[in-house]
Formats: sequence, C-alpha cells, structure tokens
Amino acid sequence: MIEKLKKESSYELLDSGEGMKLERFGVYTLARPDPEALWEKRLSKKEWEAANAVFERKGATGSWKTKKDFPKNWNIDFGGLLLELRPTSFKHVGVFPEQKSHWGWLEAKLKNKKGAKVLNLFAYTGGATLSAAKAGAEVTHVDSSKVAIAWARKNAELSGLAEAPIRWIEDDVLKFLRREAKRGNKYDVVIMDPPAFGHGAGGALWKIEKDFYELFSLVLDVLSDDPIALIINGYTAGYSPITLENNAKKMVEKYGGMTESGELAIPEAGTDRLLPAGVFARWSK
Repeated sequence: MIEKLKKESSYELLDSGEGMKLERFGVYTLARPDPEALWEKRLSKKEWEAANAVFERKGATGSWKTKKDFPKNWNIDFGGLLLELRPTSFKHVGVFPEQKSHWGWLEAKLKNKKGAKVLNLFAYTGGATLSAAKAGAEVTHVDSSKVAIAWARKNAELSGLAEAPIRWIEDDVLKFLRREAKRGNKYDVVIMDPPAFGHGAGGALWKIEKDFYELFSLVLDVLSDDPIALIINGYTAGYSPITLENNAKKMVEKYGGMTESGELAIPEAGTDRLLPAGVFARWSK
C-alpha cells in the first residue's frame, strides 16, 4: 500500500527531479537533495532559482545558501500542530511531512482511549509525540539528542501542549528500553523510527543491521497485555516494507489484530507524480 500525504495549506511539494526536491513550508520555498528523485525536473530553472534557501552538499554534510531576510527559524501550522522549523546542517528542517499520515492513523486508534500510554522512540522534534498527546495519551518521548528534545519541547509549547502528560527522556534508546523492561513499565503504543547508523547518548554506537533485533525484542518486553498499536518507520536503511512487516507480524501471533505495510509518499503539485519518502509497517487491533 502507499500512504500519501494529504494536502496541507502550509506545505507543498512544488517539484522534484535530478536528485533534488523543491518544497514550500509556509511562506518559504526550499530546495534540497533527495536521492529518490531520479527523473527530470518539471519546473523551470528560474522557478528553482527563486527558492528562499538551497542546501548544497559539501562532503558528508553541507550548508544552506539563503536569500536576504531568510529567517533562522519560522513556524508553520501542520497536521493540527504549530511547529518551529529551522534549516540544519543535515538538510533537515524539523519536520518530515510524510509522517503526518501516521499521526492521523494513530489519533484514530487512540480515540476514546484517554490515558493510553504511548512510547515514541527516536522521537526527533516530536510530531508523533504531540499528535498522540493531543489525542489524550500519556507520552514518553525518547531521543539521544539534547537539541532535538529542546526543539520538541518548544513545539509542545507552541502547540499549546506544554502541560500535556509528556515525559521527555534524553537517552540511548536501547539503554532506556533495558531499564524499562527491568522496571516492568508497560506501554499501549510504541512508535519507532530507527536510523541506519548513529551515535546515542554517551557515545553509544547504533547500527540497524546489528541492533534492530534487540530493539524489537525489548519493544515486545515493554508492551502492555492489551496493546493498541505499533508503528515502525524506515527511511535511510533501504529495507523493504516486507522486512518491517515480518517483525510486526509477531504482534499478530501474540495479540491478534492485523498488520499493514507499504511506502510513504508525497504527491507533487500539478502532477500525478509521487515522491517516495520511506517505508513503514503498522500493527493494530
């Protein structure tokens, strides 16, 4: 299946191609690399050059070339949340638009289940965390980056959720899960977006091909006796959605319910073209 991002007035994929994508976030237009865009651009060179900011690769990272008066940060109303955006040295801006498909799905699963306990792992700037909190859940937000957690807390404040029952945890995900399993803490929903490679808190090294097995085993250990949902995202590792769903099927064996998997995609304005934006697997009762 393909989960398409539904149209948002604050975000639009204007064009893509030749390894780049041209996006509008609120009133600003950004051009940045995307390895999935292996086709010709549709818009003119002039329209691309009108972008407020362009990310240029330089070795492993890169830098932004910006027009005059381009701000260091700005806010957009996206998916019912007010989020702060800012360009980073890794080409990101603080939100992955395609993830909104999961937010709506999860909010529907949490309907009439106020107080459900949600665990968001590799939680970044908190879109899924805040969406779950808005639906009435108690959320534990885990990320190894102090910067990401501060950013997520700012988003909570902007979205009117500063006082929501959110536990902010700066920690290596595996270390956190090991402790939670020993403590006997349980969750009704788990969301995870593991990177292919990275460094956790305290310098812990993460490699998905080595660490995913323990990650998923620990997730099963901290699930409640009657869980609601599970979301596994994948982008940088290059795995098939079938790979992720084969793990999610363990949920069916233990709890019943059903799984689904597929690609996340962003529709391009003015055409029927879709830009692939990662893979996923989900389980729910």
